[in-house]
Amino acid sequence: MDVLTDVLAVTGVRGTLGARIDAGEDWGWWVGEKPGAAIHAVTAGTAWLGRPGEAPVQLLPGDVVLLPGGAEHVLASDPDALARTNERVFDDWEPVGEGVVRIGTGPVGTHVLCAHYDHDPAAETQVLELLPELLHLRAGQADGGLEDTLRLLGRELAHPQIATTAVLDRLVDVLLVQVMRAWLAGEPADAARCWLRVLGDPVVGTALQRLHDDPAHPWTTEALAREVAVSRATLARRFPELVGETPAAYLTRWRMDLAARRLRDTDDPLEAVAQSVGYTSVYAFSRAFSRARSQPPGRYRTASRARDQVGT
Repeated sequence: MDVLTDVLAVTGVRGTLGARIDAGEDWGWWVGEKPGAAIHAVTAGTAWLGRPGEAPVQLLPGDVVLLPGGAEHVLASDPDALARTNERVFDDWEPVGEGVVRIGTGPVGTHVLCAHYDHDPAAETQVLELLPELLHLRAGQADGGLEDTLRLLGRELAHPQIATTAVLDRLVDVLLVQVMRAWLAGEPADAARCWLRVLGDPVVGTALQRLHDDPAHPWTTEALAREVAVSRATLARRFPELVGETPAAYLTRWRMDLAARRLRDTDDPLEAVAQSVGYTSVYAFSRAFSRARSQPPGRYRTASRARDQVGT
């Protein structure tokens, strides 16, 4: 399993299609701040996106925007509509079908797909928080896979069938991966301090892959350097430069993410959890977990399950 797939699976990033906006003329749609990420894809017509204190952005057919932090923003027909729309002033809308809302005046000319992503709070190794506050992919900037996914989303919404909701949510997950692929392929300047950009690096990317392939292995920087055929000094220098932390620090954080999920989701004894993430004693594991999560494993298991029960 490649590193990005592994991180997305363990951190539980999941998308849900929120709505399709069918818009006419002169409209404004306010979106409040919320945990997780928001994504919008314009499949027809044009729209404008505005954020407090930032210049407005025009969205053309085929454009996709991702707001990883779920920041407050406005979608509107034009800059004037952006300026008048806020938390207290926004245009009326009406549902016109399952997951479809109608807004604005006159005939429909713009279609916008809106989705939301959440992640598992048990994981500290995150993907969404590594991305810029606003990621804007223009039509044609990505390969054909992104356009194909948008067409599939539009077709499924236009012609709902059995299990349409399940299909839409899976397509939204695919959409996120394709957006990240396209962003990284463009070698953006704002990816300079993002460890995602090292996945294709022949040294550090390979080292990350080895850590994820076998997180329970007793890795040292020297052993990891041998795996990627470089000197220990080279890896000790390049890994922090590109990832932002040492191999040992990254591995410890990833091990704690794996352990946190297993503690919450299984009844496995602490000995089994400790061994699965590379600790030969429960004592050593408990010390490491307590430093990382500010509470011992047993207390974390009880508290995390209690939170899940409250949320259900």
